[in-house]
Amino acid sequence: MRAMILAGGDAARLRPLTVYTPNPLVPIANQPLLKYQIEILRRAAFRELTLVLGYHSNKIEDVIGDGREQKIAIRYEEQSTSQGTAGAFRSAMGNATEPAVVIYGDILTDLQLDRMIAFHREKGALLTIGMVTVDNPSSFGVIDASPDGRIVSFIEKPKDANFPHKTINAGIYVIEPEVLKMIPSGEKYSFEEQLFPALIASGQPVYAFNWPGYWKHLGSVRSYLDANLDLLAGRLLTGRSLAGQSSGPASEPASGRTVAGDAAETAEAAQTAQFQVDQLSRIDAGCTIKPGAEIVNSVIGPGCFIEERAQIRDSVLLTGVRVGKAAEIRHSFIGKSSIIGRNTRVTDAIFGDKTSLADYSVS
Repeated sequence: MRAMILAGGDAARLRPLTVYTPNPLVPIANQPLLKYQIEILRRAAFRELTLVLGYHSNKIEDVIGDGREQKIAIRYEEQSTSQGTAGAFRSAMGNATEPAVVIYGDILTDLQLDRMIAFHREKGALLTIGMVTVDNPSSFGVIDASPDGRIVSFIEKPKDANFPHKTINAGIYVIEPEVLKMIPSGEKYSFEEQLFPALIASGQPVYAFNWPGYWKHLGSVRSYLDANLDLLAGRLLTGRSLAGQSSGPASEPASGRTVAGDAAETAEAAQTAQFQVDQLSRIDAGCTIKPGAEIVNSVIGPGCFIEERAQIRDSVLLTGVRVGKAAEIRHSFIGKSSIIGRNTRVTDAIFGDKTSLADYSVS
C-alpha cells in the first residue's frame, strides 16, 4: 500500500505564518508539522512516502531530506499547476495497481492508520474517508453515514453553521486503485466536490472511519496557536516524543543562557539560572533567558532572547524573537525575528515575521 501527503497549496489562510514558510514546515512545538504526519505513517508500518508539493517545495526538501532521519523513504512529486486534490493524486500515482493512503498537508492528528486500513478492508470499501466530529461543520465536507459506516451523502462546506450533521471529512483517505480510472487525466478535479459525490451517487462502497481522538485543521494562525497548546497539554498522543526533541545541541545552563527541548530538563536548568519555566513549556536550543523571566505553557523557538522579568504565557514565539525587559506576552503568536519592546503588553495578538513593537506599547 502506498502513502501520500498532498501539500502543494500556498497555505494562504495561515499567513503571515506562511509568507516565507510552506505549510508542511510550520513548527508545532518546534518541530515541523510534516514530521507529525510522517510519524502516524511510520507507526502504521509505512516505509515509503510520496510528498506532493508546490509552494516553496525546495525548502521542504532541504529540511526533510530523503526521510532517513524519520526512517521512511521519501519521494518528491512537484506540481507546477493546480490539478485539484483528486487530479494531484492521480498524477502522483501514475500507473499504480495498489491501494493508497492519502493525507492532507494541513491537518494535525493522532489517527491510527492501521485501524483505518483494517476497517477499509473489512468493509470491502472502494474508498474510506476518515471522519471526525466538530462543533461547526460549515468549513468542511459533511458526512452522513449509516450505522455500519457506509456514507449516504457528502456535502462540501454547507452554508448553515447549524447543519444537522457534525461529522466531517478529516482529510485522510484509503483509496483502491480502481478509483484512478474515475479521475479524468490532465484536468483539475476535486475529491470533495466531484469524485466523492459521484461515487456515492453511483452506489459505490464508500465508507467513513470514525476517529474519536485528536484532530485539528490548521486553517488559521489561531488554530495553529491552539494546536501548539494542545500538544503541550498532551492531547496529541503521537506528538509527545517529537515535541520533546530539541532542534539543536544543548549548552550548559547558566544565568542568562538556556537551552533545552525536554520540559523537565528546562525547568531544572531554570532553577539554576534564576528564571522560571514550567513543566509544560518547550524551549529550543540556543535561546537566551535572563534572570527573573517567567515562561508558562509556551513554545519558544530557536535563538530567542528573553530579557529580565519578561513574562510569556500560553504563547508561541518563532525563531529569533527578542522580548524586552518586563514585557508581558499572553495567548499570542509572535513571528520570526520580531522585537517586543520593554514593558510592552501583548494579549491575544498575532504578529507576522519581523514585527517591531516600541517600548511601553499595549496590543
